[in-house]
Order: sequence, then C-alpha cells, then structure tokens
Amino acid sequence: MTDIEAVLFDFSGTLFRLEEDQSWFAGMELDLRPDDARDDDTRAVDGHVQAELMRRLTAPTGRSVDMPPEALEAWMKRDLAPHLHREAYLHVLRESGLARHHAESLYARVIDPASWTAYPDTPAALQTLRGRGVKTAVVSNIAFDVRPAFEEVGDVDEFVLSFEVGTVKPDPAIFATALERLGVAAERTLMVGDSDEADGGARALGCAFALIDPLPTAQRPDGLIEALRPYSF
Repeated sequence: MTDIEAVLFDFSGTLFRLEEDQSWFAGMELDLRPDDARDDDTRAVDGHVQAELMRRLTAPTGRSVDMPPEALEAWMKRDLAPHLHREAYLHVLRESGLARHHAESLYARVIDPASWTAYPDTPAALQTLRGRGVKTAVVSNIAFDVRPAFEEVGDVDEFVLSFEVGTVKPDPAIFATALERLGVAAERTLMVGDSDEADGGARALGCAFALIDPLPTAQRPDGLIEALRPYSF
C-alpha cells in the first residue's frame, strides 16, 4: 500500500515523549530496602535512577515492580480510568523507592500535557498530512487528556483516548472507533506507533503499521517523516 487517506498515531514515544527535567527530582531520595542498604538507608536519585523511573512511567507494556492483586488489577485497567491510572503509577513509584509525597509530585508531571516534549518533526508531519488532505487521529492508551499538548504543535482531526472510549490497544475496537470517526477504510489507513504489541493491533483490521523507535527527542529528529516516506510522503 502506497496511497493512504488517514494516519493514526500513538502519543507517547511516537508524537511526544516524557523527558525529565532535573528540577523534577530536586530533594528526592530512594528509600532502600533492608537487603539493599549499606551505610545509609537512602540513595540519591541520580541520572541512572531518573532514567529508570521515567522508563517505568512510560513503558507501553509489561510491568516493572511486584504487584499484589489489588495493585495488579489497577495496573491492568490503568488506561481506562484516571483514578486507576493514579493508583497504579503511585504504586510503581512507591515500590521503586520514592516517598509518597515525591511519588505524587512526579506523577503530577506525568499527567500534565505541558510536561511532554514533541518530537522535532511532529509539527512538520502533521502539517504535511493536513496539507495533502490526509486525515489524522491520535489513538492512545492513556488516562488523561492530551489535547492541550497539541495547541502549539499542530492540528489533529480526532483523539481516540482509551479512558474516553472504554477500550485499550491492541483491542481492534479502539482502532475501529478511530476509523469510524475519520470515515476511512482500514485498507487506506496507516498506524504509526512504538509498540508492536499494542499499536500493531491495528493490523487485525487491515491497517498498515509502521513501528517507530521511542528514542529521546534529541536522537530522533526525523523518525516520523521516515515512517511516512514509504507511503508517498
């Protein structure tokens, strides 16, 4: 397929990335478990720890800490309701060693659209598609409204967010909702995302799929444009 009428985009790791600022971690320390402790019972939140915390906050699939049944249930349903999203990620951060007030502070960054950084070519990709009459939608497993993040980046025709539509990727239903809203056929649609497991679910309906690497924004200047290029862009 080389001629498309619509492109569906994942949000995190595709159009935007949550990239930490040093100020987010000011004064934070990890409370070590007894078997990890040495001379002190805390550990500074250095660059390596920051990177791991951010990975745990943004990984599209899997889980990185032990979870009792209640926490696991919240985790499995986290993208369907804001209160479950909060419960799930606070558990991850607390199990990662952050005190509750630090966990809440960092979580507040996650759900603030202003904290997310657009990839360098996100505006150009959206503008190019709009200029060519190609419809666009953001299809995301997420429990907060990302629309404000696009105010200075570019226009998107539809936002199909899991907590609003009641289903998550890779369930074909969420992609079907996007196609219905855009009024396009799956065979004329491309899905672009950073997770073969989640975003690749669009293939079940007949959409084409382009996998993109969720690198830091400084390391991926034109990943979106390259993903679109085989489809006449």
